Amino acid sequence: MAGEIILVVEDETKIADFIRRGLIYEGYQAQVANDGLSALSVARDTPPDLVVLDVMLPGLDGLEVCRRLRAGSDVPILMLTARDAVRDRVAGLDAGADDYLVKPFDFDELLARVRALLRRRGGRDETPVDDVLRFNDLTLYPAQRLAQRSSRSLDLTAKEYDLLELFMRHPRQVLTRDVIYDRLWG
Repeated sequence: MAGEIILVVEDETKIADFIRRGLIYEGYQAQVANDGLSALSVARDTPPDLVVLDVMLPGLDGLEVCRRLRAGSDVPILMLTARDAVRDRVAGLDAGADDYLVKPFDFDELLARVRALLRRRGGRDETPVDDVLRFNDLTLYPAQRLAQRSSRSLDLTAKEYDLLELFMRHPRQVLTRDVIYDRLWG
């Protein structure tokens, strides 16, 4: 199950890496570009499903990158920048951005905005409920909340099913106890 491709355009290496790792953990494919020209090149070679774009970039700034991306694509663009004045937000939205988030930011809010933008575009924030999840001989039918192993139905409680679905949506990933508690019990 391949997640959507998200291009993170951020010149601060620590922030770019933090966002990239968080997105990968959530099941997305993340690419990073550290300047405007690289961002345009990456977007041309591997069209992303969404762009997280800093405004203050070396060389070509984020506003110009946004204009150029928008000229040839309807890809959702989320501006992520320290510029928080109203005129800066207006400039970003007028350049073609779909949303604007000010640094410092909470990663959960960033994820919520990513999911919302992908939904509006017709993308998905996780596997759609009508998809079938498979791992080895285990099959999950989320729309019907059914689980099978080697074509045999499994009798699971609601929480057991939710836990199995969580693991199958994040195959081969280590999920911490806090993540599991948060996802299953809020």
